[in-house]
Amino acid sequence: MTIPGGGPRSRGPPLPRTRSSSEKVTVSSVTSAVTNRRRRLRELRRAAPFVLPFLLLFVCVYLIPTGYSLEQSFFAVKRSGLGLTGSRTVFAGFDNYVQVFHDTDFLDSLGRVAFIGVIQVPLMLAIALVLALMLDSAAARGGRLFRVAYFVPYGLPGVIAGLVWSFLYAPSLSPVTRLLDSAGIHASFVSDAALPFSIANILTWAWTGYNTILMYAALQAVPQETMEAAALDGCTGWKAALLVKVPQIRPALLMTLVFSIIGTFQLYNEPATMKSVAPNLSSTYTPIMATLRSVSSNNFNYAATQSVVLGALICVLSVAVFRASAKRTDS
Repeated sequence: MTIPGGGPRSRGPPLPRTRSSSEKVTVSSVTSAVTNRRRRLRELRRAAPFVLPFLLLFVCVYLIPTGYSLEQSFFAVKRSGLGLTGSRTVFAGFDNYVQVFHDTDFLDSLGRVAFIGVIQVPLMLAIALVLALMLDSAAARGGRLFRVAYFVPYGLPGVIAGLVWSFLYAPSLSPVTRLLDSAGIHASFVSDAALPFSIANILTWAWTGYNTILMYAALQAVPQETMEAAALDGCTGWKAALLVKVPQIRPALLMTLVFSIIGTFQLYNEPATMKSVAPNLSSTYTPIMATLRSVSSNNFNYAATQSVVLGALICVLSVAVFRASAKRTDS
């Protein structure tokens, strides 16, 4: 096609195509997603040197032994010929678990630590909460000294604490027993009825300071503005502590409760040390002691089963506590 008075008509460069608003939003979202992904990758690379050692230890020290114990719990060692021939490992299915739930020694040990936990954990946490509130009080003096003093019992190894208290409980050595005898009171701290309370006393003495420090640290995070607002409303002193501070540290209280439940079911050092002054304390007094007796009898598969049952019970109780706390918070 030609133009009069000129050559062929030139078309020229095409006009740029204008993007619609939807296309702009799509491109922007893709760019934002790529940027966020790159930022997360950079953060992961920075955190990897700090996280990987923990993950390695967690896998090697916890997951692998747990998986191995779970596997071994489904096997049993069979011997024949009065033990003169070699032993063989056979698949036992759930036989070991059936035996555990019919083992009166193991079930009694669970009942004993549950009883100790019921009488000891609430008392210990209540004392720790009162001490933490006193440390956090504006009228408190010498807070650093008292924090160290409260924490000292926890710093002592459990065996050392058990030995010290065993001396105080021993009928022939205890100055407390002699003092009570001089007053006409004949008491024994190592009788069958007194043993749970004696062990609970050691646990309370050793762990109250630890829980006090945890609660005190949580109290330090309570906003000062919240306390000032409560003071303006006339809420001061112990009323403010119980109605304002305590609800603010509920996560710390829940954590100390769960830790205490786990520690109670893993009880071993204190009763094992007290056997020297309490011959009536059985070798299966706690679940850990019952499991170690199975190990000493070379019944490793049954010991693995006891460990799995104990671990599962602790997990169930911990989850139940968390769920109960969540429901109470929601309500």
